[in-house]
Amino acid sequence: MRKRDLLTPIGITVGFIMIMMAILTNAGTEGFVSFLDVASILIVIGGVIGSILINFNLEQIKLTGKVMKESFSHNEHKLPELINLFIRLSERARREGILALENQLEDVEDPFLKNGMLLAIDGIEPEVIHDIMNAEITAMEERHYRGRLIIEKCGEYAPAWGMIGTLIGLVLMLNNLQDPATLGPSMAIALLTTLYGTVLANLVFIPMASKLENKTEEEIFIKQIIIEGVIGVQSGQNPRILEEKLGAFLSYHTKKAKGLDDSAFVGEGVNEA
Repeated sequence: MRKRDLLTPIGITVGFIMIMMAILTNAGTEGFVSFLDVASILIVIGGVIGSILINFNLEQIKLTGKVMKESFSHNEHKLPELINLFIRLSERARREGILALENQLEDVEDPFLKNGMLLAIDGIEPEVIHDIMNAEITAMEERHYRGRLIIEKCGEYAPAWGMIGTLIGLVLMLNNLQDPATLGPSMAIALLTTLYGTVLANLVFIPMASKLENKTEEEIFIKQIIIEGVIGVQSGQNPRILEEKLGAFLSYHTKKAKGLDDSAFVGEGVNEA
């Protein structure tokens, strides 16, 4: 189930609010205005956009918005319910034969799980199923990596363009040392571009890329459980043995919350809410 992830916008908002409060506490409202510089913003944002346009092709750039949107949502995975589904499939397969599972798959929403079970129903060898499903995981991991690579590069380019803005500001300052009135604005460009680039990288781009990477790892973990479940059902494993095997993927806290422990997991229900 897909849900909005409020932690990403909350984290970004809290970060910016804390920075603004720190500035206002020490500089006041009038001093806060000195931290806003259009030239510095143009250097950092324009530089990052230019670098991205050079580094990636048009098709990849078109996906940027979709990729960034992924960091504001998350898929809710309920492992106990997934394990319970495999237990039911295993019980029915042992009772009626694996071909009887085909009709039961109509209500399964996860395409990875559904395709895996269809392979099992078609009588494909377990080793082949394992290879096919792992190849799909590898392809998914590569797609996700290419998707978040733009965000990672933005995190690399933003501080670099901040430093370029600093050099521009220093050059302007050194060229006009005879005019004291220009020293302040030039120094502002020199320092604020570094500030903007660093904040964007460490508060927006790098955390987003890390979150997307964590989501990929979580999805791989879920798919590995599905592979074990599919092969277990096809091989006709005893439902209780399959339950114990898949239950090893549950965290200690999840087992404890359901009144389970490692020694008493076999035979216990896993379908509670």
